[in-house]
Amino acid sequence: MRIISLLPSATEIVCELGLVEQLVGVSHDCDWPPEINGKPILSESLIGSELPSSQVDSLVRQQVHQGRSVYHLDERQLESLKPDLILTQELCEVCAPAYTDVVQAAKILDYPTKIVSLEPTTVEEILDNVRLIGSLTGQTQKAQHLIDQLQHRIDKVIERADLIEAPPRVLCIEWLDPLFVAGHWVPQMVEMAGGDTFGEVDDHAYQISWEEVERFNPEIIVLMPCGFDPERTATELELITSYEGWDELNAVKNDQVFLVHGSFYFNRPGPRVVTGLEILARVFHPKLFSDLILPQGAMFKLGI
Repeated sequence: MRIISLLPSATEIVCELGLVEQLVGVSHDCDWPPEINGKPILSESLIGSELPSSQVDSLVRQQVHQGRSVYHLDERQLESLKPDLILTQELCEVCAPAYTDVVQAAKILDYPTKIVSLEPTTVEEILDNVRLIGSLTGQTQKAQHLIDQLQHRIDKVIERADLIEAPPRVLCIEWLDPLFVAGHWVPQMVEMAGGDTFGEVDDHAYQISWEEVERFNPEIIVLMPCGFDPERTATELELITSYEGWDELNAVKNDQVFLVHGSFYFNRPGPRVVTGLEILARVFHPKLFSDLILPQGAMFKLGI
């Protein structure tokens, strides 16, 4: 089978199922696992990732308002790779090439190609995507084994977090300028890890005002801008720390502001969201979850 994945989370799942060799093309955002280095890249962003957050937001809104895609697909290369299966998404018009764009591009193909859109909004649906990709690629047993492993780790966190009598108020920020609170599966991850979340499960990330932040007065703030690693986030910290009243928030006064790798562990609905869950558990309740082993550089406390 010849597989093209235009979604980083799908690429990770495909590789976890042992199908690296069958993966013949990826998107420009697919950067994990390292084994995919050198794979043909079929998309490019029309908006530079190095731009300031406010400018990225403005350009994205302009493209979407005009009915234009944020991405360009290489149709000629798509045709030359002759895929049997293309994995894409409709969940977010700014996270990856959209399903409609892929369908339009695939019209030039002169052979049957299955195009599958992945739309998870909860942790359970992320696991369902593993099962679906396993079924589509003939790797049902491997998929179930991976699901069982991930579910076991999830259950361990939930079982311990259920002991918490007073969950801390947690604010997860997915974009800094303007301020967006994290959505979809992230609020559920917060609850699973023993936190009181700002936001509802299944909701998209959405813009919030600074007044809403002050009213919520979070006890823990986790900065996870979409597409950013902690180092990139650190370059734009002034966007949030310069708000009047920042120093008066409980999270700031108690040194409970954290930077995490958004792309690796939170923004993408793939297997590593379970690592993201474990990161949150350690952040919220460091003594209770002191035995959890996290990847190096998984989180940083602001000011340390």
